[in-house]
Amino acid sequence: MHRLIIAALRVGTASAILLGLFGQLVVIPSTASDEVDRFPPYEPFAVPYATVAIVGVACVQVVLGAVWMLLGMVERDAVFTRRAFRWVDVVIGATVVATLLALGTAVHLAVAEIPSPDDGMQALGALGAAVTCAGAGAAFAMLTVVLRGLLHKATAMRAELAEAA
Repeated sequence: MHRLIIAALRVGTASAILLGLFGQLVVIPSTASDEVDRFPPYEPFAVPYATVAIVGVACVQVVLGAVWMLLGMVERDAVFTRRAFRWVDVVIGATVVATLLALGTAVHLAVAEIPSPDDGMQALGALGAAVTCAGAGAAFAMLTVVLRGLLHKATAMRAELAEAA
């Protein structure tokens, strides 16, 4: 991979991590506070849902950190080594955690009696978003497991070729 592409990917990765940090420190807490101010019955749900959102963003940041490390391995032509599997496993683990958080949120939204202003569309929209996130997370985790298998196969073939040469 060309160094310019790797540099651009690293800039994007660092920007996404910093944007996530801004979301964790400013956006999520202030949005939760604003929602409670606007509709006080949301108060018992503000801290738990804000915590889940902050941890979910942290999972994305962990994945981005692993991508950063894998980009470094690509740059050094060391991606077909056993060390790469550690970072791919980190991606899978963080994705599974985020997916379970989204699934737990979806289940809670489906069974809990959450008050809602107007006609309840906010809770229904949040449920739809949580289900979508859980589905997308599960799909991404499965895709990453398949790609890990391909990396394993490619690493074995590269080692085989190195022995033959």
